[in-house]
Formats: sequence, C-alpha cells, structure tokens
Amino acid sequence: MLSRLSTATALRRGIATSAQNNAKVAVLGASGGIGQPLSLLLKNSPLVSKLSLYDIAHTPGVAADLSHIETKANVKGFMGPEQLPDCLKGCDVVVIPAGVPRKPGMTRDDLFNTNASIVASLTSACAKHCPEAMICIISNPVNSTIPITSEVFKKHGVYNPNKIFGVTTLDIGLDPARVTVPVIGGHAGKTIIPLISQCTPKVEFPQDQLEKLTARIQEAGTEVVQAKAGAGSATLSMAYAGARFVFSLLDAMSGKQGVVECAFVRSDVTEVPYFSTPLQLGKKGIEKNLGLGKLSSFEEKMVAAAMSELKASIKKGEEFAKNFK
Repeated sequence: MLSRLSTATALRRGIATSAQNNAKVAVLGASGGIGQPLSLLLKNSPLVSKLSLYDIAHTPGVAADLSHIETKANVKGFMGPEQLPDCLKGCDVVVIPAGVPRKPGMTRDDLFNTNASIVASLTSACAKHCPEAMICIISNPVNSTIPITSEVFKKHGVYNPNKIFGVTTLDIGLDPARVTVPVIGGHAGKTIIPLISQCTPKVEFPQDQLEKLTARIQEAGTEVVQAKAGAGSATLSMAYAGARFVFSLLDAMSGKQGVVECAFVRSDVTEVPYFSTPLQLGKKGIEKNLGLGKLSSFEEKMVAAAMSELKASIKKGEEFAKNFK
C-alpha cells in the first residue's frame, strides 16, 4: 500500500471539487465490507453523477439506502450475473472490491483460489460491456489479480495498460494530513516497500527504528485482520483509500494537471512486468510512470528482496487467466 498525496487532502478535494460532474462509476462487490463504505463515499462526491452498484446479493437494499442521501449521484443497484451488463454500460470508472476477506492466519495469497475466479469473471464482463473504462482492482491478492485483469482484457482484444490499476493506497507518517510517503513494489508482505527516504517533508530515523517502522507498514493490513479477530479485514480504511484513488482519477480525466497517485500497474521500471510506483494521471489514465526515484541502500535491498515473490505472484495470475474460460 502507498501514498503520494495525503488521504485527507485528496478526499476533501474529491468531495469539494466539481470539475468532472457527469462521471458514471460502478462498484462491483458493493454489498461487502469494503463495497458499502466505498459506495457511501462515492455517493457523497459531486464528481460522480451515476453510481451503479453490483453484487450477487443485497444490492437493491444498499442502493435504496444510499438513495436517501441528498447528493446528486443517481444510485442504482444490480444483482446477479444477468444484470451485470446493464450495470457496466457507459461506465467511466469501475472499482472492484469483490471477493472474500482475509481472516487471522491467512495471507493475501491464500485468497487466490476464490478471488481469482471472481476477478476474472467480473473483468471479462468489463472488457465486453465497458472496454474503455478505467479499471481499479482492490480484490486481493493484487499482485496476481492485476495480471489476471490484463490477460482477460488481452483475450477480448481491448487491453490498454494505461487504464488498469491495482489500488494500493495508504498514508503513513507523523501527521497523515501533511506527511506523504511513496510506497512502491507490490501489495503483500515484503513486496510493500515504503520509500521513507523520499518522505515529504523530509524525515530521518535511526536504522533500528527505520526497520521497525518499515515492518509495521508492511504488516498494517494483517494488524487490522488480527485486531478484528475473525470479524473482517481492513475494510473501512481500504474503502477510504479506494474512494481517494477514484477521486484522483476523475480529477485527472477531467483535465486537472499534476495528479499523482501510486498504483500497481504494468511496468518496465524493474525486471518484473508489474510494479507499483508513483504515476502521473491524465485524461487517458497513466500519463507518465514516475519511476523509483533515488533509493537508499536499505530500500534497494528491499526492492531486490521483493523480486522473487512478485515474479511468482504475477506468473500465478497470468497462468490462471490463460486457463480461465
């Protein structure tokens, strides 16, 4: 998970601006632990004019509940595979938090067997019914679900690497409203690499504190899973992060300059084909990959250590997608 702008600032911007006031956004998995608070945050933004909610159960109720909020976004609920095409038609952005959450003792990779099929099915529908939309994947394991999404779009002949994002946003620092830290790599354990040397404003830590802080950032999601003791995963904070990413994307699509967010995307920055780095966003998605920047020796070692796990996760996703029907 990672950050370039502060979440608080980005979310305030998302709620306060109205540059893009006719966007249609779909949330796939809208009845779940991430989907419901994410849908609430999107409903609260003037950047969204149409909000389509999809899940296999309960979406009419979620949509009816949200419709009582006096913001302009028109909300409609869709339930079951037969209603998914109508949900997706005309969408500018699709956010996918669908899938099963982690429980104590589980890694993100443990979710693969269930969530891989869910993501492949949903992104296949996106490729058919809204091939030009920006696709934002929250479903874990992101290190594998993004390669799955790419391969699915390739199969349908509509692949555009500039429009497929693994949402991995999280703020860290002394004052989250003012401190920003890019976090590169992937979205699991040691592949999560916070670049504290590139923190704004500048901070310095003794090596022992730096190692402890880095480890805690890498295990932040697991910390929440354990604290919830089987009742769920990091749903509220991830919904907040997902909303922030969508707001940034909509701002960029409407012509706002200088919008930078980190995400796990197709990349040639390192030896692996997918990697998370700061991205300059524009009207057509990724405008420029800003790369790694200057790394400290400690950070260079973390990048090197992450490579084998990233390669394995990416290959696992690609192989699954090739055999998925």
